Amino acid sequence: MMKLTLTAAAFSAAFVLVGSAAFAGPIDNACLRAGRTADPSLCGCIQQVADQTLSRSDQRRAAKFFEDPDQAQETRVSDRASDEDFWLRYKGFAQAAEAYCAR
Repeated sequence: MMKLTLTAAAFSAAFVLVGSAAFAGPIDNACLRAGRTADPSLCGCIQQVADQTLSRSDQRRAAKFFEDPDQAQETRVSDRASDEDFWLRYKGFAQAAEAYCAR
């Protein structure tokens, strides 16, 4: 019985470790592809904050800023109400990520 319990615990731990890598979000992926940090855990931290502060749709939109920073500027200065609303959410996310993930 003890061996079965240890095996189940080891399997569960392995699933969690592998599962978390398999479910990287759009911010984490974009951050890693951008190659602006030598610490991949920083990208994971930023993704954790994104998961808490942005919808998946907002995350996909924000991830595009890693590839095209001009797109962020265009969104920031846009007169469209939807862009202004998104920018406020994005700004809150960026401030939270900076505070939470600072090293």
